[in-house]
Amino acid sequence: MSAEIICVGTELLLGDILNTNAQFLAQQLADLGIPHYYQTVVGDNPGRIKQVMEIACSRSSILIFTGGLGPTPDDLTHETIADFFGAPLVEKAEIIENIAEKYARRGREMAPSNRKQALIPQGADILTNSLGTAPGIIWQPRPNLIILTFPGVPLEMHRMWQEIAVPYLKSQGWGKEIIYSRTLKFWGIAESALAEAAADFLNLSNPTVAPYASRGEVKLRVSALAESASAANLIIEPVAQQLQQIGGLNYFGADDDTLASVVGNLLQASGETLSVAESCTGGGLGYMLTTVAGSSDYFMGGIISYDNSVKINLLGVNSEDLATHGAVSHTVAKQMAKGVQKRLGTTWGLSITGIAGPGGGTDSKPVGLVYIGLAAPSDRAESFEHRFSPLQDRDLIRHFSACTALDHLRRQLLCN
Repeated sequence: MSAEIICVGTELLLGDILNTNAQFLAQQLADLGIPHYYQTVVGDNPGRIKQVMEIACSRSSILIFTGGLGPTPDDLTHETIADFFGAPLVEKAEIIENIAEKYARRGREMAPSNRKQALIPQGADILTNSLGTAPGIIWQPRPNLIILTFPGVPLEMHRMWQEIAVPYLKSQGWGKEIIYSRTLKFWGIAESALAEAAADFLNLSNPTVAPYASRGEVKLRVSALAESASAANLIIEPVAQQLQQIGGLNYFGADDDTLASVVGNLLQASGETLSVAESCTGGGLGYMLTTVAGSSDYFMGGIISYDNSVKINLLGVNSEDLATHGAVSHTVAKQMAKGVQKRLGTTWGLSITGIAGPGGGTDSKPVGLVYIGLAAPSDRAESFEHRFSPLQDRDLIRHFSACTALDHLRRQLLCN
């Protein structure tokens, strides 16, 4: 017994509109503990919609449609569903009255094309739309099959789901359990390496463990089916603890944690402060740090030393070292970190210098080469070399550089 999401709209297939409805519904189904294995996007074509329905009806017991409920000729969801089950369309006077009333409140007259929205399959109940003109339906056209339809407008769909669909599904016996997840986050390890290390956990049934990656961050999602979040946490916790141990220092947090928030918590706990000197990231590192509420307690500020003259005049980088080693080097990264630490009077200094591309690289210093400098409270400074793929775009190299810099500091703070 599972649900399936079917999103109707050629504009979705063309990429003109981001399909946030599927994401919302997937999260809501998890909150209700309703298994959900398939999502489909199909264009405004009756034949293809019927093909999708044929498959969905064979494997799912709740079909949730979004889109195709408007007044225009290409809005075909209800008439296609009715035709698929051999049911006539009937006009509902209460829908026409509701639409006319909404138009009247705006000082407008209902267009004749809106009458199309009052046609629903015979036997279906109206899923009222309090915000817009497109109602949905709740229908059981055959045993053990529920059809729910929603307009594609997210705000309207969200309201209809919460006010009507959720109570209805609960009345049908759904929602007695929830699917609750905790996401463990790792930096500095490849998805394949983490999956291999955690291989024994990937075949569990409750909780389940699934790896995935996003912009350099690797995640393990641990999900449990239980009667409440607290009960699910009891199932998740022992597995999460073992996975954290497997990840070691690569594990940095869970759920809403970011590298910036974790670093901030560590700095705040020790009463230490941070300043940054950035070249290729152009302020990206400082931006990450200041997205955390309360970061002014430990983050004093930064210097964007894009030009060498700024490195020399504000950070005290030795001009001869710049000439000898170049701006992208271990030597300059360390001097930048120590320079900003001294200039802003902070406990720690963190620097980034590199080649983000797409141009500017050479055989010895290719695009993606980045040096990270870290000046510690003990007047010790060190630097780290990273070679990010030159095939990645400029923004991604800058993102990886800033996150990796935070990760170096995080590891130092943990080890101090």
